[in-house]
Amino acid sequence: MASVEELKMTAGQVRRDIIRMVHAVQSGHPGGSLGCADWFTALFFHFLKHHPHQFSMSGEGEDVFVLSNGHISPVYYSVLARSGYFPVSELATFRKLNTRLQGHPATHEGLPGIRIASGSLGQGLSVAVGIALSKKLNQDENLVYCNTGDGELQEGQIWEALMYAAHNKVDNLLVTVDYNKQQIDGSTDEVMGLGDLGSKFASFGWEVLHMDGNNMDDILRLIPQAQAKLHQGKPVVVLMKTEMGMGVDFMTGTHAWHGKAPNEEQFAKAMAQLPETPLGDY
Repeated sequence: MASVEELKMTAGQVRRDIIRMVHAVQSGHPGGSLGCADWFTALFFHFLKHHPHQFSMSGEGEDVFVLSNGHISPVYYSVLARSGYFPVSELATFRKLNTRLQGHPATHEGLPGIRIASGSLGQGLSVAVGIALSKKLNQDENLVYCNTGDGELQEGQIWEALMYAAHNKVDNLLVTVDYNKQQIDGSTDEVMGLGDLGSKFASFGWEVLHMDGNNMDDILRLIPQAQAKLHQGKPVVVLMKTEMGMGVDFMTGTHAWHGKAPNEEQFAKAMAQLPETPLGDY
């Protein structure tokens, strides 16, 4: 397991990767990717029991991660590459012609680490529930993790999956909600208010915890508590407070950078705020 300082350093490099990827092709989704960099780093380098160099679509005998809000693919690709699923140099092909690193994760290119095509919002949690049930049937004690966006919770299929998981005691499933309160058209409060999410999840039969998703120390404290509540008859959700655009001051506090790439001046400013690390840029 990586130390907290190593995780913070890696998260910094992941943020550099994100900015470089979306800037190079002038497309992509930097805001949510930057906000989730700390959690994805902690998951892939500290908590997830996985085999990057022996990837299998089945996920048998290892933990499985499902990215439901697939538009934040830059952060996903960065942690996959940095943890050994494919060469870090391949990040330079993001969103280019014939790349395996599509704007939203896809399976037909055969990119290691990607088990489902995602980005059609609302669908990933259903897949994660199915994988978790499969593991229970196969007596595989490993866990299934799923990340959703808070705006994505406006999709009805999410709530069907939440009901199904609780009713069927899918207690090997840990869901994180990227709770940044921003989506493509504005704040979630403006577009469609989510209300008291904690009470909603609890009323659906889920164990609910809260975490600062941009504080590595809080992540390392909270996730073991969430894991300890698994295998006790209920699925677990962590409402993960994050800041869209975290790490780059002019990208925070607004939905504007949900799906917009920085120009040359903005790129230089962003990279100046994200210190170089020993891991090095691709």
